[in-house]
Amino acid sequence: RYLLSFTIDGRDAKDFDDSVSLEQLENGNVLLGVHIADVGHYVKPGTALDREAFARGTSVYLPGRVLPMLPEQLCNGVCSLRPNEDKFTMTALMEIDDAGRVVNECIARTITRSKARLVYDDVNALFNGSEHQQAAMAPVANALRQMRVLAGKLRARRQAKGCIDFEIEEPNFVLDENGEPVEIITRERGEAEMMIEDFMLAANECVARFARENRLPLLYRVHEKPDAEKLAMFADFLDGIGVNAKNIRHDAAPGDIRAILEKTKDRPECSVITALALRSMQKARYDVAPLGHYGLSLEDYCHFTSPIRRYPDMMVHRLLARYLAGGKSADKTELEELCARASEREVVAAEAERASIKYKMVEFMKERI
Repeated sequence: RYLLSFTIDGRDAKDFDDSVSLEQLENGNVLLGVHIADVGHYVKPGTALDREAFARGTSVYLPGRVLPMLPEQLCNGVCSLRPNEDKFTMTALMEIDDAGRVVNECIARTITRSKARLVYDDVNALFNGSEHQQAAMAPVANALRQMRVLAGKLRARRQAKGCIDFEIEEPNFVLDENGEPVEIITRERGEAEMMIEDFMLAANECVARFARENRLPLLYRVHEKPDAEKLAMFADFLDGIGVNAKNIRHDAAPGDIRAILEKTKDRPECSVITALALRSMQKARYDVAPLGHYGLSLEDYCHFTSPIRRYPDMMVHRLLARYLAGGKSADKTELEELCARASEREVVAAEAERASIKYKMVEFMKERI
C-alpha cells in the first residue's frame, strides 16, 4: 500500500485487473511491481461461481458489449483495482538492471492500494509533451517517464532475441444508441499501451520461470514452432515477389520471420505478407509442459495478468497461492483437462469476436451499396 502504484486502461474500461509501480533501488537497479487482482480469493474451487467461470472460460468482447466471465459485482467492483481502495492482489516484484535483465524476483500475495486511475490517451499525451497532462498528472508524471525508459529496455531485449511483432490493424466501431455502427476507426496502440504490454509480458515470464525452476505444475501458455509445410508455402510466396526467403524455408528462428516483416514493412504487399506469416504459425494454447513461446521468443511463459477475464490466469493465481502457502502439488491430469478446456473456449470466443466484427462491417456497408 505504501507504493506509488496506479492503473492505466482505456477510457471506457471498468475492470482494472492490473496496477504497476516502479522504485529506484540504491544499487542503481529498479524494482518493477506488477500487481494483479487476486480473483481466486473470491472465486473458490467447486462453487457455482467457479463452475460458471470454468464453463465460460473467458470474457468475450464484441463490438459495443462484453459477455463477462465473472459477474459484474466482481469484475467491475470487488476485484477491480479502483483508486484509493485496498484490494487483495498477487504481486510480481522484479529487480531489473540497466540492460533490462531481471536479476531478482519475488512473487507474493499482497494488499495493494492504487493511487490513481490513468487513461492510455492521457499518458500518451504526456509522453508527447502535453503541458496540460503534465499538470494534471504531476504526482505520477516522473514515475511514468521512468517506466517509459524501462519499457524501452525490456522491449529492446525482446526484439534482440527475435520476438515477432505482428502489426495488425484492428477495427474499432463507433456505435449509435441503437448499437448500429456509424464509423469504423483503427484501434490505435500508443506508447502507453505498449509499455503496459511490456510489463505484463515480463510478469507472465517471471511467474512461468518461477514455476518451472521450482518444478511446480502450472498452466503454461505455449506456442510451438511453425508447421514446416506452411513455412515452405510462405517462402514460395516471398520468392515469387522477389524477397529472399532462404532463412525461413526450413527451420526458421523467430528472428528470421521478424527480419522478413521488418524488411517488407514499407512494401505494398506488407499486409498480405503479415497475414501469410501469421497463417504459417501454430495456434498458441495452454499446456502443463513448459514448451516455451515461439512468437515471443521466450523459454518461459504463462498467462497470469488477466484473471478477471481469463480462467487460466485465475487458475495460475490459485496454484501460486497454494504453492506459496506450502501446499502440495496440483494433480497433473486435472490440469491437462483444464488446459484443453481453456484452449477450446478461447477458440470459440475468438471465432465469435471475428464473426461479430464481420457482421458489424456488413451492417455499416449496407447503407453504402
